[in-house]
Amino acid sequence: MNAPGPVRLVVVDDQPTIRLGLRMILDHEPDLTVVGEAGDGATAVDVVRETRPDVVLLDVRMPGTDGVEATRRIRSDPDLADVRVVVLTTFDDEEYVTGALRAGAHAFLLKDADPSTLVETVHRVRRGESVLDPKVTGLVVGQWRTWGVGRDDAPSPLAEAAATLTQRERDVLVAVARGGSNQDVAAELGVGEATVKAHVHAVLRKVGCTTRTQLVAFAYESGLVVPGG
Repeated sequence: MNAPGPVRLVVVDDQPTIRLGLRMILDHEPDLTVVGEAGDGATAVDVVRETRPDVVLLDVRMPGTDGVEATRRIRSDPDLADVRVVVLTTFDDEEYVTGALRAGAHAFLLKDADPSTLVETVHRVRRGESVLDPKVTGLVVGQWRTWGVGRDDAPSPLAEAAATLTQRERDVLVAVARGGSNQDVAAELGVGEATVKAHVHAVLRKVGCTTRTQLVAFAYESGLVVPGG
């Protein structure tokens, strides 16, 4: 359960003007507050460990320690298990995006997203959801087979993994892959949000993914969802 009070954020980008812009947008919201910032991945990890934010907005392409490695360090630290990572990307960051997806990022957002989308993404991620900007989907689904279903040690063929799902689990996966929040999926399928959460956890376990963003890539690459369909 989320703690009361505003969502606490750390903003990471190697360009000071972008950090300033993000801070102005986020601090303008009464229920959001920026508690730290950094200009590179290594410093970002230190700031996150010091401030323990709810959400990190992390530029994926930075000199030195990039956003992929920073995501990996944050997600692999048991003390930071509650910290959610939102990766900020551009259209030409395919290699970085797929790396961050594999590292366990919770959400991907284009840098040119409007302020309302940024704020909504922060709140959705803080609630435990994951967000994959539809425009980013094409950057990641084509890379899925090159590294399996999400586990380095025991990759599973996509078809075999999909075959383990019940029909209801498939319905939930498809709805999630199309961008639905837990509330959206619950309304679409006529079930409670708790039921949706239970199905999502079951699907994650069965197909070997660790985040909902990885589920989106899996749904497209396994053929359960067709781009534009």
